[in-house]
Amino acid sequence: MRPMPLFTCALIALAGMLPSPAWSESEGFRHEYCGTNIPPDEATGFVPLPEGDVFCPLIADPKAAYSFISYIRGSSASALGTDLASVGIADRFGLARWGGPRFGDGFQISLEGSVFAQFDLNSQSYDLINADYLLGLPFTYRRGIFSARLRAYHQSSHLGDEFVLRSRIPEENFSFEALEAILSVDAGPLRLYAGGEHGLHSDPSEVKAEVLHGGLELRQRDGALLRGSLASVRFIAAADVKAVDDLDWQPSWSLRAGFEVSRPREGLHALRRWSLLGHWYDGPSPYGQFSHADVRYYGVGIHFAL
Repeated sequence: MRPMPLFTCALIALAGMLPSPAWSESEGFRHEYCGTNIPPDEATGFVPLPEGDVFCPLIADPKAAYSFISYIRGSSASALGTDLASVGIADRFGLARWGGPRFGDGFQISLEGSVFAQFDLNSQSYDLINADYLLGLPFTYRRGIFSARLRAYHQSSHLGDEFVLRSRIPEENFSFEALEAILSVDAGPLRLYAGGEHGLHSDPSEVKAEVLHGGLELRQRDGALLRGSLASVRFIAAADVKAVDDLDWQPSWSLRAGFEVSRPREGLHALRRWSLLGHWYDGPSPYGQFSHADVRYYGVGIHFAL
């Protein structure tokens, strides 16, 4: 049996034991639990250069805009290696938001940039293997339990110099522009999302960036596991799946689960949050220059919310 059905059953079983999110007509649907807090003084009306966002980042998407560092160990038919350090650096800058009429609802335009890099821990100098650079323009929307993201983005990928010299693998240009659409719905502590991508341009030209994308998340909301004077801890878990036209729609599965840590009391402005997550991945590689290689890995990482 594939791991996805078992993981889904576990999420649903845990969801029944967790409390539902708060709801009030004056505040609307509270989605601060995902770490994209919108302060009360920016909740309605037009806000230039706003704080927070109305769309929650995807937990298990390997290319979600998080900063993180992780150790992964696995197997691949390519030259990727077995022991890797995977690092991501990301930032999002809100340009404008039209909020309301309820707290947390609205439409927002932002700029987003990310770098994802993999390092070979078995080499003497921890050689850089591959780096993916993403620049996006996301348009995000929320209305109650429904949220959506429409994003135009560019990705370019490059092999590390030391890796090219020792492996003698010729580096090719690999870049593309795509238009992505994701629709998300919150159901208590569960979140479902689905969508896809349409390729606008690619180099090499034969690369087809048509993608189907979906997933399921469980994020404990009220009643954190531990509440003390130092930290609040919540359980989170997620499953993400993608299928790409260029790879005959072969699915890639990404599973993550662990604990999110924040300050013990919610403040008026965005909280600093970090997560300790276990990783499992199986399918075509999420790393640009190796996108046609099948990989399977497991590991653990520390993630930081924007």
